Amino acid sequence: MFDLHVTTGIVASVVCFLLYAVPILTFKRVIRKGSVEEFSCIPYILTLFSNLTYTWYGLPVVSSGWENWTLSGISSIGVLFSSTFIIIYTWFAPRGKKKLIMMMVSALVIIVVSAVLLSSFAMHTHQMRKAFVGSINLVASVLMYGSPLVAVKQVIRTKSVEFMPFYLSLFSFLTSLLWMLYGILGKDPFLTAPSAIGCLMGIIQLIVYCIYSKCKEAPKTNPDIERADVMKVSASQEDTKGQKP
Repeated sequence: MFDLHVTTGIVASVVCFLLYAVPILTFKRVIRKGSVEEFSCIPYILTLFSNLTYTWYGLPVVSSGWENWTLSGISSIGVLFSSTFIIIYTWFAPRGKKKLIMMMVSALVIIVVSAVLLSSFAMHTHQMRKAFVGSINLVASVLMYGSPLVAVKQVIRTKSVEFMPFYLSLFSFLTSLLWMLYGILGKDPFLTAPSAIGCLMGIIQLIVYCIYSKCKEAPKTNPDIERADVMKVSASQEDTKGQKP
């Protein structure tokens, strides 16, 4: 029998997989250049946080049975992707950034482990566990979807979209849209609310990209400065000729 809720979850998982895979292009560049340049690791750390919490949320311990198996499955894959990206980033990052990344990752791991222990042993119904873990998921998702605003700020400041890949913004929007639909069909506010915020963030990113993707021309040199440089070179050449015997 056709189940629209499950089908939407499967489609959302496929698009979500593409979203997780998009940064491979970014990290190929990082490895090739041996530098993280102006790329930020914050989106990947917050993605790891969100994936860890949603993996736990989708398991039968929290959800009723396997009603959210698609969510748990794709989130666990997201954990592998984001962990790999963070490791690569840390390897090529400057010493100061390495310490900050390790502190942030350690903090989120402590939060997730604490949530797992509390929901497993201190709460005895699925309703209580879903409310508790879902609230943490809500915060994690809002942070994850809001993290690209760091890149948006940089795009506006530099007037360049070099460090905000288009496909990352596109798949982020599509993933949010599909998970929002999945949450609506499953009557799950802890999926619907953060995904709706993700849709809004994705739209903002796409608008900013469209505006600044046209600003790719290198800044033109002031003609007065060029003329002054030419005159200096000419004068220098004349002095050299005058000094010859």
